Order: sequence, then structure tokens, then C-alpha cells
Amino acid sequence: MQETARILGPNDGKAGSLGSLGVRFMIGAGDSGGGFSLVEHPIAPRGLAAPLHRHTREDEYSFVLEGRMGADLGGEVVYGEPGDLIFKPRGQWHTFWNAGEEPVRILEIISPAGFERYFEELVDSPMERPDPAAIAAIAARYELELDFASLPRLVQEHGLTFPGVG
Repeated sequence: MQETARILGPNDGKAGSLGSLGVRFMIGAGDSGGGFSLVEHPIAPRGLAAPLHRHTREDEYSFVLEGRMGADLGGEVVYGEPGDLIFKPRGQWHTFWNAGEEPVRILEIISPAGFERYFEELVDSPMERPDPAAIAAIAARYELELDFASLPRLVQEHGLTFPGVG
């Protein structure tokens, strides 16, 4: 665990793109003693972040910094505005998206830490088009279930975009 003070500026930290979802790594397991991780997710206008999915090991908390975020939490659709915190508990099927025409930025708190490495693996092995088999293999290492069949419905119902779905 890091024992010296540090400030992470607005442009600091490794960043990458996962289609319509961006990621900036801010605090990882090594920084927090495994208690939590923190990533920033910018989401393109009308962009869907991921198919419906559920985590078996971690809870997620999305704090909306800017824009309007939509989320499907176990079948209930909710919206968050700047200052809102959306809780996505482990075991619950969920997804989220940019529900507007302006950029969305959220801080994603993941507890306990470790799941941020899933995003690192995806960023470090970029794909021209999403490859469900390759993504599912990475997800399995993190006990993450993905429902790729949900993508066309989510895109249609909420007027969204997702790479490879159209």
C-alpha cells in the first residue's frame, strides 16, 4: 500500500478506450490495500458501456461527474445526473450508458479492488471489433458474466450505439 502523499491530476493515470467507454486508472489494489479501486469512465454521447453483466466478487458505485447516465439495475431503468451516486451490488444484472447528447464522466468505485485489472487487460489487448469469445475468456478470470445477447435490445430500446451492433 502506498504510504506517501500524492495528488492525481485530471490528466494523470493510464487511460484507454473500450469502444464507447473510456477508462482512466486512478487508484488500484496496490494503492488501497485491496479495499477498493477507482477508475474514471468517460462515455461517448448515446454510448452503451457494456452488455448486461453481473459481478460475483465486487460492488460498484458510479458517481456522476457530468452528463446524464442511464442504467439498467436488475431490470429497473434509472438515470443519474451530476452529483448522483448509483449503486450496483454484486450479483445484480446491470449495465449503464450515456443517456444524452453530451459527454458523460463518472467515477467508478469498485469494492473490493481487483476488477480494475479486467479493464487493463481489455485496454492492453485492443480489438478492432469486439470479439465476444475473447472478451468472455478475460471476463471469466474475474468471475464476470456477460449477456452479449442483450446488446441489440439495449441499443434499440434506449437509442444507443455499441461497437459492432447496428
